[in-house]
Amino acid sequence: MAQLPEEAFNRIKALAETLLQEDKMELADMELQREGRGWVLRLFIDKPGGVTLDDCASVSRQFGDQLEVEDLIPFRYTLEVSSPGLDRPLKKERDFLRHIGNQIQVITRSPWEGRSFFKGEMLAYQVSGTLALAEKNKVWEIPVSLIAKARLVFEG
Repeated sequence: MAQLPEEAFNRIKALAETLLQEDKMELADMELQREGRGWVLRLFIDKPGGVTLDDCASVSRQFGDQLEVEDLIPFRYTLEVSSPGLDRPLKKERDFLRHIGNQIQVITRSPWEGRSFFKGEMLAYQVSGTLALAEKNKVWEIPVSLIAKARLVFEG
């Protein structure tokens, strides 16, 4: 997380979540990264039915204004607002639950039954237990605690 104190990063995240809730949207993810000679603050927003370009532009204007007033980022940065995309990462419990029945890929922190990469249809998700994934003719019961990364797989 860049050269920004965690407290400031969390305050920015809370501001974004509050603004988005007012518009019935949610913050799917937020990142602050150094790119080239500058910094980029990225908000990935979502709502039922997906976000539009107008949604992104509106949030960018409103949130940009709010960030200027709050003055939480002490260096120059670019604000980018977009949807999480068709191959969106799955991070929160609601992300997993919303996408049961979809194709996903999972990378584990350490090998599970000899593998670290799985791809298939998510059948079930229990936050304190396992993620069930159907891959070809096998169903994997992957411990949620082992999941390092998960994302939707777009097969167009």
